[in-house]
Formats: sequence, C-alpha cells, structure tokens
Amino acid sequence: MRGQTRSRADGRAGRAGGQLTVRVARWSATHPWRAIGMWVVVVAACFALGSFTGTKESDNEGDIGEVTRADAIVKSGDFADPDVESVLITPRDGKLDQAEAQQVAKVVTERMRALGGVADVAQPILAPSKEALIVRVTLKDGDDENRVQPLLDTTAKVQQDHPDVRVEQVGGESIGKALEETLGEDFKRAEMFSLPITLAILLVAFGALIAASVPLVLALSAVAAAIGLSAAASQLVPAVDAVNSVILLIGMAVGVDYSLFYLRREREERAKGRGHVDAVEIAAATSGHAVVVSGTAVIISMAGLFLARDAVFSSFAVGSILVVAVAVVGSLTVLPAVLAKLGRWVDRPRIPLLWRLTARNDAPRFWPAVLKPALKHPVATLTVSVVALLAVAAPALGMTLKFPGTEDLPRDTAVMQAYDRLTAEFPSTGTSHQVAVRAPADQQAAVQAAVTDLVKRVQSDSLYAQDGLEQPRVSQDRTVTVLEVATPYEGGSDQARESLTKLRKELMPATVGQVPGAEYAVGGFVAADVDYAAHTRSKLPLVIGFVLLLTMIVMIVTFRSVVVAVTAILLNLLSAGAAYGVVTAVFQNTWAEGLLDFRSNGAVVSWLPLFLFVVLFGLSMDYHVFVVSRIREAVLRGVPTRQAVAEGITSSAGVVTSAAAVMIGVFAVFATLSTLDMKQLGVGLAVAILIDATIIRAVVLPAAMILLGDANWWAPKWFRRTPPKHAVTQAPEERELTPVG
Repeated sequence: MRGQTRSRADGRAGRAGGQLTVRVARWSATHPWRAIGMWVVVVAACFALGSFTGTKESDNEGDIGEVTRADAIVKSGDFADPDVESVLITPRDGKLDQAEAQQVAKVVTERMRALGGVADVAQPILAPSKEALIVRVTLKDGDDENRVQPLLDTTAKVQQDHPDVRVEQVGGESIGKALEETLGEDFKRAEMFSLPITLAILLVAFGALIAASVPLVLALSAVAAAIGLSAAASQLVPAVDAVNSVILLIGMAVGVDYSLFYLRREREERAKGRGHVDAVEIAAATSGHAVVVSGTAVIISMAGLFLARDAVFSSFAVGSILVVAVAVVGSLTVLPAVLAKLGRWVDRPRIPLLWRLTARNDAPRFWPAVLKPALKHPVATLTVSVVALLAVAAPALGMTLKFPGTEDLPRDTAVMQAYDRLTAEFPSTGTSHQVAVRAPADQQAAVQAAVTDLVKRVQSDSLYAQDGLEQPRVSQDRTVTVLEVATPYEGGSDQARESLTKLRKELMPATVGQVPGAEYAVGGFVAADVDYAAHTRSKLPLVIGFVLLLTMIVMIVTFRSVVVAVTAILLNLLSAGAAYGVVTAVFQNTWAEGLLDFRSNGAVVSWLPLFLFVVLFGLSMDYHVFVVSRIREAVLRGVPTRQAVAEGITSSAGVVTSAAAVMIGVFAVFATLSTLDMKQLGVGLAVAILIDATIIRAVVLPAAMILLGDANWWAPKWFRRTPPKHAVTQAPEERELTPVG
C-alpha cells in the first residue's frame, strides 16, 4: 500500500489527472470485468452486424477519365452482352481422338442446354492444330454471383464420366470465381502464417507467454470487429475484393504495435516499483497518448485516399480507418483492464532463456554502438545516410505504372492452366479498343458514315489488326454505336498504347468528331490501364499535400514544435522514396522472379504508389512519435540534447525493434501471396518499415536532432503551452517545452 502511495506521488508530475487517456485507463483498470465484457460484446456485435448486412461489392472504379465515359456510353445503349464460357476438350497425352472428343462435346452440349441459366450452346469448333475441341456456352443475363457454378459442376461431371480426355471450363465468370477463391485462400494463408510469426516475435520481446499473447489477441479482435464494420460500411462505400486482406495487414501491424507500446511502458513502470493501477495510468499518459497521436496520423493519412475519387482507394480507406480506430480504442480501454486484472501474472509463464534476456537491467550495448557515429560525427553521418537513401530511391524515377492483366494472374489454379491451353490451341494475339459514340437518333446516318471512314483509316494503319474488325453495333434507339478496333499487340505493350493514343488524338476527332452533337470516347483494357495510371499520377500530388499538411498540424499540436514536425515529414518522405525505389528495382526487372515467385510485367501496379505512400506515412508515425516522446521526456528532465537523443533512442530501441519486427513479419507474409499486387504491397511495406526503424530512427533522426540542438523545440511564442502548476520544477530553458500528454 505504501508503495502504491509513493508511486502516485512520484508519477503525478508525469500525467495530467484530467487527461482523457488516463481517465479511461483508470476506469478500465478499476472496473476490469466491465471493460473486458463490454469489449467482447462490441467486437461480437460488429462482426454480427457485418454478417447480417453482407458485403456490397463495387462494380465500378469511379471517374478515371475517358474510359469511364466510354463505359457510360456503352451502358446507355443497353446492348445485350451476355457472358460466354468455353468448355475445352484436349488429350491428356498423345494425339486427340477426334471421334471421342466429338462424343464428349455432344454430351457437354446436351447437358449445358438443359441448364436454366444457359441461353445458347454453339456447335463444337476444332482447333487449327486438330488437338483440341471447344464448345462455347452463352449465359443468360443476370446478376447472380453463383450462376456459373452449375456450369462448372456440369463440366466436372462430364470430366468424371470421360477420364481419358481433359475437359475444362474457361471464361470470364469462371476465372473471376477462381480468382475470388484464390484471394480467400490467400487471406487464410496470411492469417495462418502471420499469427505464429507475430507470436514468436512477441515471445522474444517479452519472454513470457501471456505478455506475448495479449497484443496478438487484441489485434485479432480489432481485425474481426473492423471486418464486420467494413461489411456494413460497404452499403455506403462499396468494397473491393482485397479490402479484407488490407484490414488484416494493417490491423495486425497497428494492433500489435499499439498494445506493445502500452504493455512495455506499463511493464517498465512496474519494474520501478509502481502499483498496477499507477503503472497503467503512467502508460496511458505516455504510451497511450502516443498511440492516440500515431493512430490519428494513420487515420488522417488513410483519409487522404478519399481525395483520389476511386472505388479501390475509397474501399481501402474505409477498411484501414476502421481497423486503426478500433485498435486505438482497444488499446485505451480493454488493454488497461486486462493488464490490471492480470497484474504480475502477465509475466507468466516465463520462457527461461528469453525471460533472462528481456529482464536484464544492465545497459544495452548494441544500440549505443549503432548510435556512436551519429553522436560523434552527426554531419558526416547525416550526409552519408541521406545520400544512401536517395540512391536507393533513385530507381523510382523510372517507375512505370500498369494494370495487372490476365497474363499476370497466378498460374497454379486449374482455370488459368486451362486458359493457357485454350490460348495455345486457339491463339488470339493482341487486344481491342472499344469505340463508343452517342449522338441524336437523327444523326445516325452521319455517325455511320463517320464510322465507315474510321474503319477505312484503321485498315490502312499497321498499328491495327486488319482481320479483327467487326461490324459496329447500334442500339435499338439508334443513339449509341459501338465498334471494336483490334490491334495485333499485347495489351501492356508500347505499340498498344501508341495505337490508343492515335485513335483518341487523331482518328476519332477526324471522323466521328465531325458529327454535330456527337459524344465519343475510346475504352477497353488498354484505355483502362492508361487512364488509371494517369488518374493515379494526377491525384498523387493532391493526396500527398493533404497528408503532409494534416500530419504536420498533428505533429505541431502534439509536440508544440514546428521543427519536430518538419523533421518528421522529411524523414518519412525519405523512407517512402526508398520503398518506391526498392519496389521498382524488384518488380520492374526479372532478377527477383525466382526469389519471390512472380512473373515481371515490367511495371508497378497502378494503385500501389498512392496507397503505399499513405500507409507508410501513417505507420512510420508510430515509431517517430514514440521515439521523439522519449527524447522529449529526457529533455524535460534537463538532460542535454545529445545525451537526451542517446537516452531516448536506446530506451525505446527495444520496443521499436519489436514493433518493427512484427510489422515486417506480417508484411513479408503478404509478399508470399499469389497475386502480383499483394506481393508488391508486401515487399514495399516490409522494406519501408525495415528502413524506417533502422536507418531513419537510429541514424538519420539522431544525427539531425543533434545538429539542430535546442532548435528542435522551436515554436512561435503564442503557440507555446504554459506548463501546468503541478509540474515538476524545470530548468529555465525547459519551461517552454511541454511533455506529450
């Protein structure tokens, strides 16, 4: 009892009694079962809400340029454009027995025609090589997500009845279904591998099973609640397929980190002899406040994605904001309750060797050695490290943005293997541009004449396929005309892009552009690729400006220092640039294909740079706020800047290293997933956090702060906060500083 009284007196200067984080922590610590019960109910309710509402999936990508206008024109024509599935019959080995193949095709035709969702089944077509037979099945119009399943079941039954040949189904619907299943399996794999990796790192960090399990359980509960809330929110902001993967990735990273910061500080205070409630209060006033600040920074960064006016980014923003908000609330409410209830049991059962390592009280040796260059030679250290980071970032200057195409999908699925066999037997090179024209019905004759002129120009140009032109389609009300213009080049090639540019800039204005009142646009895969990359580039400065401005405001308000805020911005830009450079060097080249099991398409996924920037900028604030807060605590005690930097970084190095290791482990798991976009995201985030937690925080930050000295804490006089009356006596030069929290 005396120890608790003494600890309250000793800790009073370090926490404000009216601070919200402290009040919440105190209530939770003194009413643990209520706080824990409320958290369980809230998480269960959130998850149940998502299950009840279901997920509304996005069916558009927002306004991303001319391709969006082309799609709108085509949709306004109300064309019948049914989906088509192909049943491919090939030999398992040797030559195709054509008689047997024809018999199998007859069975496929009869069974497919008997299905209610099938509109037509075409006659079988023999491949030019005579080694494959294809049956095309046209589906009836409908929005049923599972309408392709009866066809897949029928194909599988035919295959079972005729094992001597290979019977496979390929089409847009079946590929989409297989991709959705692959993403689901990836999500399960990421969850399965990230949990033991995170637990192993936390065991090393704490040396005790319960202490290691608490952050993991809280992070998982935050992910579960956020997935439910995200499903409910999708009714307002439709979700994309990858949003749950993003929630898991961000939720595990920040959820574990926030709990880790809090738990380590509470443990540190208990080691000083403070009681459980006092230790929790001090942790709330310091680490808890840092969690609020860093969580706010992450949420602000993610909110910047809304400015992109894109369905993918909006979905990612909603999922990320929700999981970060839930993780912050959990670390401030249920975590103090759990720690107060467990007491010293949080350090049980102990892992003998690991416990001895984590419980050592002697001064660390590794981090002082790492800091020595920055402490002794700050100018040289800062110069060399910044130049090195700029060199790593240099490849980003040649970054190319591109949509992943069908050729970039993972080939370990049966449907993609069937797709490759289909394209091998029925080769179809190149891609098509979709020309869409809308004009008043009385201008139909003029439109037809212009389209005929366009066809003649296309047929005389080597950029376009001479045998790929189809008859233009005209809507029933005669207001919309659609023409497919084929090229002999792959969709991601420079020639395909050149053909799109010529079609848009020269051929269309010279033909249909001359029709009075005509509205026209060019769509298709190449157009979507080009327009989305341009859209991302145009929105990136706006998003960056928004994130930088609001993050700087948060940092200035938190630390009451303009210099600290500007330094944080510059350091985060360095780490983001380095991450861009690494992603570009790895994925735009082929040298890492075997290492990471991918096939390079010579580009970075179009949405990655913008999303990577906001995620990195938000997450890196975790470390920056935590480290600078510890440095500031030392400065407030009258410690000189150089010593305060050394003390703040060495005292926080263990928890920052553990938190970074958790993030890197979780992100690295995503680098092993099937899809190219998740691989690039995982590599980019893992590399960025590694650079941020090592070179930035242990080399560049200390060198910069030592050089700045007292200027680190500069702010206009009107903005400086007067220290509270109950604060501990400070040196004159400290009175303009205010502790975080």
